[in-house]
Amino acid sequence: MLDINRTIAQELSVSPAQIESVIKLIDEGSTIPFIARYRKEATGGLDDTQLRTLEERLTYLRNLEARKAEILNSIEEQGKLTDELRASIEGATVMQRVEDLYKPFKKKRATRASKAREAGLEPLADLILTQARTGKSALETAAAFVDAEGGFATAEAALQGAKDIVAEVIADDAEHTAALRAFTKKTATMAVEATDGEEKSVYEPYYDFSESAQRIPNHRVLAINRGEKEGKLRVRVRTDQDAAIDQLGRRIVRHNGVFAEALDEAIADSYKRLIAPSLERELRSELTERAQADAIRVFAKNTESLLQQRPVKGARIIALDPGYRTGCKVAVLDEFGKLLDYTTVYPTPPRRDIEGTKRTLDSLVKRHRINTIVIGNGTASRETEEVVSGFIAQSSAELRYTIVNEAGASVYSASKLASEEYPDLDVTTRGAMSLGRRLQDPLAELVKIPPQSIGVGQYQHDLNQAELGRALGDVVERVVNRVGVDLNTASASLLGYVSGISPAVAKNIVVYREENGAFTDRKQLKNVPKLGPKAFLNCAGFLRISDGANPLDATSVHPESYAIATELLKRAGVKPSALSAGGVPDIAKRIGNVATLADELGCGVPTLRDIVAELEKPGRDPRDDAPEVVFSKSVTSLDDLNVGMELTGTVRNVVDFGAFVDIGVKQDGLVHISKLSDRFVKHPSEVVSVGDTVTVWIEKIDKERGKISLSMVKEK
Repeated sequence: MLDINRTIAQELSVSPAQIESVIKLIDEGSTIPFIARYRKEATGGLDDTQLRTLEERLTYLRNLEARKAEILNSIEEQGKLTDELRASIEGATVMQRVEDLYKPFKKKRATRASKAREAGLEPLADLILTQARTGKSALETAAAFVDAEGGFATAEAALQGAKDIVAEVIADDAEHTAALRAFTKKTATMAVEATDGEEKSVYEPYYDFSESAQRIPNHRVLAINRGEKEGKLRVRVRTDQDAAIDQLGRRIVRHNGVFAEALDEAIADSYKRLIAPSLERELRSELTERAQADAIRVFAKNTESLLQQRPVKGARIIALDPGYRTGCKVAVLDEFGKLLDYTTVYPTPPRRDIEGTKRTLDSLVKRHRINTIVIGNGTASRETEEVVSGFIAQSSAELRYTIVNEAGASVYSASKLASEEYPDLDVTTRGAMSLGRRLQDPLAELVKIPPQSIGVGQYQHDLNQAELGRALGDVVERVVNRVGVDLNTASASLLGYVSGISPAVAKNIVVYREENGAFTDRKQLKNVPKLGPKAFLNCAGFLRISDGANPLDATSVHPESYAIATELLKRAGVKPSALSAGGVPDIAKRIGNVATLADELGCGVPTLRDIVAELEKPGRDPRDDAPEVVFSKSVTSLDDLNVGMELTGTVRNVVDFGAFVDIGVKQDGLVHISKLSDRFVKHPSEVVSVGDTVTVWIEKIDKERGKISLSMVKEK
């Protein structure tokens, strides 16, 4: 059997001791965020990404070993387990190899070969496979195996039955399968054609298309799959059958005996009828899995960038959810996201009550001291923006406005969660509130929406939803725990992503807070129903209490390290209250050599360094390093654009072939991967992330199709 610890250690290029420590922590119930942040000595400093990879491989390899045990027991029960077979199964490193080895021993449905075996034709098949020299012709030899009752009444029928057995034996051979799998992967092409060549559709580029399976890009695989699913495309995997059969023959045929012709026919039949269809399905599946894994990775990276966008502090907001017939829903929020007012205005067709809209906005601005207007980027966004831009130009108020991506707002506003939070509001008002809060605190608001609905990926609805959900859940958890959560203001949705806290416990925290008032000490978490000692250990360091009894509760210092932090403050000559006043910026200089001090205090150097960094800037929000939000765009329609124009925009989505940038019009412009940089770019994520502010130049405007081509490389 595999040494799992050593295998993972080799894959991650770390020591087996590190792997052993992490596995022990995982098995004890520690979460990945907790291990990454508070167990650096045990892990040797492995980061969150490495730890999640380790956890995935651990699960896979444990499942692999469990499957091996099942298969070995099954074959042993059949009395067919040899030492050589056992060694091959135990030495397998991937599930596919294990299943290949098990294939001959699986119970099969009735096949042509099984019927031939029941008729006693297996000895004849063995003669063909071993290429025996019988002194008779193949038909003369087969005559001895005629079985009229079994359905093989002639020598020809008996010989055919034996060939069916040979074909199945060849197809079940793990080594033959492995060789032909490699051949298929290396030489196969994806051939695509239209199901209706005359019909116009977005899949026209694939109506007569062929590309090597080895080289076809992932986004193209997903596009072809979608076209096939929608009945627009017909897809085939093409291989050189003659070359494959010749390769298989060279593996099997040893001499030109009396059974040579029968063996050649069985080899060809085995490949065409049994092996090729299976390998072609397998290749399609593998290409899809590869493409989906890449799309999920891109989606996860985009989601992480989106969630880490900088909050806009101090924004008192009018949020507009644009629409035509039903008008624009308006939600007015104070700087903490509290709803102050709501109404509806009609600046767009069919009413086009522009003056009435401006009067309403003016009244709301003055009454609620508004400094920011937020507009959703969906239907009627451009027309609404024109009115808002004109209003600000005419107003003497110090106003700014921006566009926010409204993807998923409707999902949230109609959700059970939204109805529980705001039972007295209709869905449209909830949606407008969500848009405003996305600007104030993107993370806190976006965690209320299923990550798949945020809209920062490609082909998300075609992906494995379980895998996508798991990957995006990991991303949200990582960001939430990196930022930290205010225990007294966080929603149950946000608390549910904190290390060690389940959705049920998150709700219990909110209920406890409502019944007992604000938390004043992290220790009070132990009183929350179903939040046990292990959950407390995992979550305590990621939950913050502002103005609590202990200033350390407002930091990322874990309660288990409070004694160390207190001693550091004492040696620095400052009181804990200094943390509430902005921290101790020069504490590193005051305490001296960290390594020496770590020995004195009985803790690890990584942990001590983390504590020192936190005492320097308590509760620092890592999102403060993100680009600032771009306000007051002057471009509002395609008519305002000209080729060569320089603009500032915000990256809204990153996909395999480029990046979509919001430049202030309804349509996001596309910067193709070839236009992202003057150097070679393997993937757009090397250059840009969602939320980045970028300078672009317009290369092409297609008004008929509503498409804008951009470049981030200025022409010389």
